[in-house]
Amino acid sequence: MICFLSSSSSFFFVQLTYGSFAQDEFQATKLSSLYCMVPIEEIQYIGIIKLLLHFGWMWIGVFTFDKNKGEHFLQKMHPLFSQNGICLAFTQKIPQQAPFEDLSELFDLISVISNKMVDQKANVFLVYGESFTVLWLRSIVFLRDYENKEIASFRKVWILMFPIDFILTGFHRAWDVQLFHGSLSFTVHSREIRGFKEFLQDITPSTHKDGFLQEVWEQLFDCSLSNEELPSMSNQTCSGEENLENLPTPLFEFQMTGQSYSIYNAVYAVAHSLHEAVRSRAQHRSIKMFEFSKLQPWQLHPFLQGSSFNNSAGERVFLNKEGAATGGFDIINLITFPNRSFQRVRVGHLDPSAPKGKELFLDEDAIIWQPAFDQVLPISLCNGHCSPGYWKKGIEGEQFCCYDCVSCPKGKISNQNDMDDCFECSEDQYPNKEKKGCILKPVVFLSFEEPLGTGLASAALYFFFLTSWVLGTFIKHRDTPIVKANNQSLTYTLLVSLLLCFFSSLLFLSQPGKVTCLFRQSTFGIIFSVAISSVLAKTITVVVAFMATKPGSQMRKWVGKRLAFSIVLFCSIIQICICIIWLSTSPPFPELDMHSKLREMILQCNEGSEFFFYCVSGYMGILAIASFIVAFLARKLPDSFNEAKFITFSMLAFCSVWISFFPAYLSTKGKAMVAVHIFSILSSSTALLGCIFLPKCYIIVFRPEINQREQLIKRT
Repeated sequence: MICFLSSSSSFFFVQLTYGSFAQDEFQATKLSSLYCMVPIEEIQYIGIIKLLLHFGWMWIGVFTFDKNKGEHFLQKMHPLFSQNGICLAFTQKIPQQAPFEDLSELFDLISVISNKMVDQKANVFLVYGESFTVLWLRSIVFLRDYENKEIASFRKVWILMFPIDFILTGFHRAWDVQLFHGSLSFTVHSREIRGFKEFLQDITPSTHKDGFLQEVWEQLFDCSLSNEELPSMSNQTCSGEENLENLPTPLFEFQMTGQSYSIYNAVYAVAHSLHEAVRSRAQHRSIKMFEFSKLQPWQLHPFLQGSSFNNSAGERVFLNKEGAATGGFDIINLITFPNRSFQRVRVGHLDPSAPKGKELFLDEDAIIWQPAFDQVLPISLCNGHCSPGYWKKGIEGEQFCCYDCVSCPKGKISNQNDMDDCFECSEDQYPNKEKKGCILKPVVFLSFEEPLGTGLASAALYFFFLTSWVLGTFIKHRDTPIVKANNQSLTYTLLVSLLLCFFSSLLFLSQPGKVTCLFRQSTFGIIFSVAISSVLAKTITVVVAFMATKPGSQMRKWVGKRLAFSIVLFCSIIQICICIIWLSTSPPFPELDMHSKLREMILQCNEGSEFFFYCVSGYMGILAIASFIVAFLARKLPDSFNEAKFITFSMLAFCSVWISFFPAYLSTKGKAMVAVHIFSILSSSTALLGCIFLPKCYIIVFRPEINQREQLIKRT
């Protein structure tokens, strides 16, 4: 009634398989009579990927048996490998039967496989097959190196998929499995069953008389039980009292394996189904369902589908409606010993029902690696890791796992191993020297503390006090002819505006803030406009005064202070209006310039509207040019008190400074740009002070004897 098969049978027989099935294969062959007692194979696929990613093994070799299931496995795994950045160093198919009839083909196959097994880069081999696959791989190593000298230094990690096992029989019984020391394998989850070991200890051919046990006994102990009907195939005779516990592990494992556990659960599943069938009969006595003695196999299907029970190991067993068992896989570490035995150590598990990202659990400290690795985590990569500061550049014609490590370009970093590309730091950071990380950019601005700022501030203060001395000198000698000449009030206005010009340059040295950014350009523009307007008014006054001396001239009514102050007031109001419109529509504001300098953030003032900035500067330029033209035309007028020559030189210097200012200003950034602006303010203001007032101060201080009206008239 119950068949433990992995192939389809008649619908009328309940079939419980303990073998491995791929999901689509299980569904394709699935009849309502087939029940799979192990988790579907696709769960292992997920576990393989997670295991490889956990240890960073991106360059692996794959051995698979040469049949349809092997092809199906590769078709399923190739997309998963690619999606997770894993490359196959090689894929080698192993035939199910060795081609002994063609020795040339056999040795060629052995040579190909053995060469791949000693691949220097692929230190991890994934094996998909059956127990015969392990025998093949062990045979190849044995034939390649019959003295087994290389096994101790065989630096490989084997990953074995269920249902591969290490049972060795026949002429393989003398072989050991040290080749697979430290391997990791996926096995169906199992638990120790109470009483199972005691049962094995008590079992003998004499107590359990059946042909199957006798045949197994003879194979395990390589002997022959006394049987008069069959000729003995061995010179040694079995006593029948041999102890199974004394056999090496490859011949007989004295613990319940995953396959045995699946069979055990299958038997319990049928038993529970029968129990449920009887219980159902008892609950529905009024409905004649079936007689237990006449129970047909197909009548168990309703009770097997969706059945759930606890086995004697205290574990929950559940078959879903599709007839597949739920559960996961244990991850086993194989520890081999020189006496041809081995021990399976559970080092983790794969639970598909766990939260996403936690399906795989591994106890790395419990894993014993192949001795050649010296208990250091094995590395399996086509290339060594690209350390931080480098990025992976693909090699033409090679798989994406093979690459060159290239240093990050200027301005970019990589802060992890094996990055596909470098990336830029955030705007407020810059790469460190090793290009492994980012450093916060310091905020900089032209301040009083640094040498350049100190020098400019000192120059501004020096000329401020020099202008104050000139103003004081003129006030002290206000009654002298040279001070009274050319409108004494304009002279004071010009000197005061120059004082404020020197002082306003200090606004550009302070930390840019809302207030300083808002007023420094407009303040400078208005003060400078007053100064240049005063110079223009002085020049026009000279021209008007000369023209008024001509007989019958109508210009006499314009001579006086009214014309001069009207010129200053009118020209200054225009600049004030421009500044008011600027500040009310698009005022300047502080900002951080994070791009001009690689390693600094520049705190500066954004002028808000470049149009109004150039309007303010351009208007001052128009006033300066007008002053220069008028002064140049009036430079030779016959007047002992004529300042036109001095004004011409001052305006020439002034215009030269500001003409050179714009290209210099536009070509610099950050602190240098501010320094250019301050230098232009200081130099142009100094030109006005030096060309117009220092000659007069020289006469007032060092040549007071000629500061007389009579002397000045004689010099005419």
